[in-house]
Amino acid sequence: MLDERVAGLLKQISDLEDELRSALNEQQTQLLYRIEGKRIEFEKGFREAQMKLRKGLIKWFIESKLRNVATAPVIYSMVVPIALLDLSLSIYQVLCFPLYRVSHVTRSDYILVDRFSLPYLNSIEKLNCLYCAYAGGVIAYAREIAARTEQYWCPIKHARKVLDPHRRYARYADFGDSENYQDILESLRDDLEQERASQS
Repeated sequence: MLDERVAGLLKQISDLEDELRSALNEQQTQLLYRIEGKRIEFEKGFREAQMKLRKGLIKWFIESKLRNVATAPVIYSMVVPIALLDLSLSIYQVLCFPLYRVSHVTRSDYILVDRFSLPYLNSIEKLNCLYCAYAGGVIAYAREIAARTEQYWCPIKHARKVLDPHRRYARYADFGDSENYQDILESLRDDLEQERASQS
């Protein structure tokens, strides 16, 4: 079970994440744009000023490093396995998560495609941003699905230090804690069920 110190630290982390989200929202208003539903609206003068900073395609190609242009086909070829991963993850959670009573991961919370609306980007830069948003979003989506699966099936910390653990990891049973493992497993499965109930 979590000791008081660890629980306190997790609460501090959660509070800091909330504070960071709030600060980022405040920064949005200072940048003269607002989110209207799914659209991003810029103030008229701000949008026009940004469009003047857009680099034309010919200039962009001339100033691009050869290595960047030469490796672009390799980077873009990764869209096929990424799309297959995306499809596989969606099928997996539709089939398995209801059986485990685990809440559905909302894909649109992770795959955010909004950078294309930036007026200072040319069409190639917008395409690059679209690709990166999709690829990074699918990986984040995969990580959350994997984290919920791990919480259900094997919530045990590793013996070695994890470089960048997901947000669920801190509550897992300690490596080698055989005495408390079953209780922690059941508790974390109950938490997953409660998340699902609150999502409904």
